[in-house]
Amino acid sequence: MAFETTVFRFKISVPFEQWAAVYDSEVNKQLMKEEEIVCLYRGIKKEDPSSAEQAKEGKSIAMFSNPEVRPLIEEAGHIYDSTVITSYLQS
Repeated sequence: MAFETTVFRFKISVPFEQWAAVYDSEVNKQLMKEEEIVCLYRGIKKEDPSSAEQAKEGKSIAMFSNPEVRPLIEEAGHIYDSTVITSYLQS
């Protein structure tokens, strides 16, 4: 059985630690749990303040595309329009 892993690459407008604090908040953890999103990793690109996130089965794309969620994403310092999404199938 194959499953999908989705990688988000984006710029942030705040220090990574500040963005990560919002990402790791109980509110976001609960939202991801409700949407069945599993974060495999999140990190900062060594050369600049970019981050990457992985989630399973493409459900994160639907959540990310939800217009009600966009303000929450942007409030954390994520520059929404800089996001590049790539999906991979694993078997």
